[in-house]
Amino acid sequence: MAETLIRLGEKRFYDDKAFPRGFAKSGNFTILEDELLMYYGDTLSGLETGRLEPMNQEEKHFLKALKDPKKANTKLETTWLKYIKHSRTRKSFYTFNSKKITTNHSAFEQELAYAYED
Repeated sequence: MAETLIRLGEKRFYDDKAFPRGFAKSGNFTILEDELLMYYGDTLSGLETGRLEPMNQEEKHFLKALKDPKKANTKLETTWLKYIKHSRTRKSFYTFNSKKITTNHSAFEQELAYAYED
């Protein structure tokens, strides 16, 4: 796992709302990223929400990276930003046929009237 001075979480981190089958099975995260989120996610979530105070320079840098994502330079910081992107943004939905289907009722009615004239 990555060498970091950020504290391990007090408990394992799961987001059952956004990732009900887990981070790795979502297809958005690698196995390493899954482990980083699971072990450090509780601490990172606490730092982000203000529930925890930063205890060292690396945790303070993490808070700066949240405000300016270009400053993220560790795998843990980029993984958390990736988690935020996938869990808090709206999922795009694309259809195969997005064209509105219009029916020509007048042609159908004419054909129907012609069939009953006989």
